[in-house]
Amino acid sequence: MISWTPLAVSGLALAAALAVAPAAPAHASPLHPVGTWGASADKVSGDAGAAGLADRSVRNLVHTSLGGSGVRITLSNAFGDRPVTFTSAHVGVAGEGAAILPGTNRPVTFAGSPEVTLAPGTEVLSDPVATSVPADTTLAVSLHVVGESGAITGHNLAMQTSYLSGTPGTDVAADESGAAFTTQISSWYWVESVVVEKPRRVKTAVLFGDSITDGNGSTVGANRRWPDALADRVASSRFAGRYAVMNEGISANRVLADSSGGQRGLDRFRRDVLDQPGVSTVVLLAGINDIRWDHADEASDLIVAYRDLIAQAHAEDVCIVGATLTPYEGGSRYSPEREQVRAAVNEWFRTSGEFDGVVDFDAATRDPARPTRFLPAYDSGDHLHPGDAGYAAMAEAFDLGLLGCDR
Repeated sequence: MISWTPLAVSGLALAAALAVAPAAPAHASPLHPVGTWGASADKVSGDAGAAGLADRSVRNLVHTSLGGSGVRITLSNAFGDRPVTFTSAHVGVAGEGAAILPGTNRPVTFAGSPEVTLAPGTEVLSDPVATSVPADTTLAVSLHVVGESGAITGHNLAMQTSYLSGTPGTDVAADESGAAFTTQISSWYWVESVVVEKPRRVKTAVLFGDSITDGNGSTVGANRRWPDALADRVASSRFAGRYAVMNEGISANRVLADSSGGQRGLDRFRRDVLDQPGVSTVVLLAGINDIRWDHADEASDLIVAYRDLIAQAHAEDVCIVGATLTPYEGGSRYSPEREQVRAAVNEWFRTSGEFDGVVDFDAATRDPARPTRFLPAYDSGDHLHPGDAGYAAMAEAFDLGLLGCDR
C-alpha cells in the first residue's frame, strides 16, 4: 500500500512541455497529491505477458486529466512471481510514435536512487520530479528492466499503443528519439499511476468498474473512454481545475468473483479507490460481468456487495455515485433471465437512496424502441460495449455536481 504524503516540490503550470519548477512562495496555498492518471494493476496476459522481459526498455504512453507540479509515478509488481529491478525511469511529454518532445524527458528517482527493486506483491512511489505537466496531455513513462522480469504486472487493456525497445541489454529509457523502440505493445507495463501536486481544494475522482470504464470498444490512442470524456467535460465547465480523474476499470472484472480481469471488485476497492491520493468521489459502474457469468443469479447478490462498497467509501468520507448497468441484448451471454437481474439491479440503483448520487447510464445509452439494446449509434458493434459516441453520451449524462457531496 502506498502512503501518500505531501509532495516536496511545487511549480508553475506548463503550456506544452515539462519544465523545471521553482519553489512555491510562502503565501501559496497548501498543496497535496492528486492522481492525474491511473490504471488498475492486473497480470498482463498479452504481448510479453507471463513470458516477461529481460534487459529491455518499455515506453508507456499515458494521458493526464489535470496538470500539476511535483510529478510522481507509482510502479507495481503486485502480481509478479519474482523481484523486478529497474535501473532507470524517465517521464516526458510524448511526441510522434515512441518519440518524446525534445528537452522534456526527466529522470525519476526512488528514495534518491535511479534504481529500484520491487519484491513480488509490492509497489513503490517515486520521489517528486521538479517539473510540471500539462492537463490533457500524453506522457511517456519509460523504464528499463534488468534480468528476467518474470510475469509482468501492468494493465492489459490500455486502448493505447506503447512501445518496447528492440535490443536487449541497452538502456534507452532516457532517449528522446523513439528509434530504439521498435515493438508496439497494447498493454501498460508496471506503471500504475501519475500523481501531481495541487491546492487542497482540488480532489481526485476515481471511476471504478469493468471493461466499459476501461474503454473497450473506443478508438485506440484517441482517449475516448468515458472517463476521458468526463475529464474533458470537467475542464470546460465551472468545475475546471477542481477534479483529477483516475480510470480504475479492468476489462472482464467482476464484483463478486476473481477472473481473468483481475481481483474481484470487493477485494481491490481499497487499493484502487480508497488508497488513491486526494480521492473524494468514486463512480461505481460494475456488475454486468457477474450477471453474465451467473455469479449473481438475483439482484440481491450484487446489492449486498454494493452495500459493502458504500460502507467502505463512507467510512473514509468518500462520496460514492452509483451508475446503472448498460444494456447488452445481442451481446455475449445475454438471456432474458439475466436481463431480469440487470433490470432489478438498475431499479435498486434508481430508488434505494443508498448512494450519494446516481447516474443513469442505462437510460443514456439504450434504444428507446428496444430498451434492452444499445442505441445503434452508441454500439461498438459487439452489443456489450459502447463505441466512441456511446462513451461520449455517458459522460454527457453525468451531472458534474455529483463529483462533490456533503460528506
